[in-house]
Amino acid sequence: MKTLTYQKTISKWDVFEVSIKGPTEGNPFTEQWIKAHFSNNIETKEVEGFYDGKGLYKARFMPSFEGAYTFQITASFIAETEKGTFTVSQAKKENHGPVRVAHTYHFEYEDGSVYQPIGTTCYVWELQNEALQKQTLQSLKKSPFNKIRFCIFPKHYDYNFNEPISYPYEGTPCDSSVITKENFGQFNGRAKGNDWDYFRFNPIHFRNIEKNICSLGEIGIEADIIVMHPYDRWGFSLMNKEEDALYWHYVIARFAAYHNVWWSLANEYDLMSAKTTENWENYASIICKNDPYQHLRSIHNCRAFYDYTRPWITHCSIQRINTYMTAENTDSWKQRFQKPIVLDEITYEGNIQHGWGNISGKEMTRRFWEAALRGGYPGHSETYLSPDNILWWSHGGKLKGESPDRIAFLKSIMYQTPGYGLTRLELNWDDLCAIAANNQTKFLKVQPYYLFYYGINRPSFRTFHFDETTAFDVEVIDTWEMKIKKVGTYTGNFKIELPGKEYMAIRLRKTSTC
Repeated sequence: MKTLTYQKTISKWDVFEVSIKGPTEGNPFTEQWIKAHFSNNIETKEVEGFYDGKGLYKARFMPSFEGAYTFQITASFIAETEKGTFTVSQAKKENHGPVRVAHTYHFEYEDGSVYQPIGTTCYVWELQNEALQKQTLQSLKKSPFNKIRFCIFPKHYDYNFNEPISYPYEGTPCDSSVITKENFGQFNGRAKGNDWDYFRFNPIHFRNIEKNICSLGEIGIEADIIVMHPYDRWGFSLMNKEEDALYWHYVIARFAAYHNVWWSLANEYDLMSAKTTENWENYASIICKNDPYQHLRSIHNCRAFYDYTRPWITHCSIQRINTYMTAENTDSWKQRFQKPIVLDEITYEGNIQHGWGNISGKEMTRRFWEAALRGGYPGHSETYLSPDNILWWSHGGKLKGESPDRIAFLKSIMYQTPGYGLTRLELNWDDLCAIAANNQTKFLKVQPYYLFYYGINRPSFRTFHFDETTAFDVEVIDTWEMKIKKVGTYTGNFKIELPGKEYMAIRLRKTSTC
């Protein structure tokens, strides 16, 4: 009889892992398999396991209920089914379960609490040295961000010519010492000198990613995992159909049991000329079939949108459509796709040469407010030049920009909104008005909550009238200085004075009668 190793007690929505010793001969990644069946009196899940190196095979499970569970392990190298039991205790305080789509355009955790994504992008932060990984996590812990986009594969692009700390496959990379700022474009694809075995994974690479997924979960951050991307000198973007399928199965088997995982099929899928729509649909079918928890799924564009109406896509992951406007299109995209709009790239705060990476902190903050009040969810990153070439957008490290503090201020206002988020109300032609997204109030003539934003306009006052009886507590908000000034309680026709400067907002909350 083989000996199983596993925990006897685990918290709800944590990762239960069972491991078993098996053969090392040949290629265990392709010649052996392991599967697991988990059940209690409420749920039943079947999962694929994976080979973790050195003769160790594993299967993982995320329990969604408290109480007693049983499991069964079958594998190509055992004659009889192995069985076991474990107990699930209540969830840890910081773990609210996986994020789900709620009310068409919004999100909530599985425990029913509101989740509003405020994301950032650090493409290969987890593939940097350990000290930089730790610094990134420390920065994130102090930041407003509760979602981060990052890649499994290393990235080859401007300011990204260093080698990662590990590779996803056994083998050797091309010689990166010959790559310069002037010739880096010649190395996209399978550069000369790469020697990979695409049927033998490097478990060390994936264990490091898992460690960081766990660390993110502990500080309340969703791991939006970019499974493929085009910026590649190692050949990973040009794998064939069989190699891709093996990779997808392995990634899902390893990562799906983590509660804070999202799947992004690709960053800028439309730049991957070797992949067709048929390929992407096939990858999506692998996820839908093999992820028993149905984590959130999307795909990110460069120029052309993917068809976000596809049923497997849970939310829209959108890149700017031009240098200047993206957030302003949130309304039309909501109407067109009938799904949450996550603006993962609305250009970045920074000062590099590229137009997508040199807007100011003020402009980033403005775009966040524009998107949020339209019921969308904007995303951040930073691309500030640095002597050490450590740019947050790719490597992580320290946040340097002016927008994160202002984004934190906006986030606090978003979470103070009653209901499950903000949604736009087309009330006036010359301002942006949002109300609380709430099924109980959306049909009311007078809303209990209004948030007005004036952006680059500079009115010295605004007038309001809703009815003759409803009283509102009124606040003037300076979104850049991060100040909220209570100006009084008003009914009927009333006038609110403003300082005549940009980036101001007004919040009206129905006066409590208690």
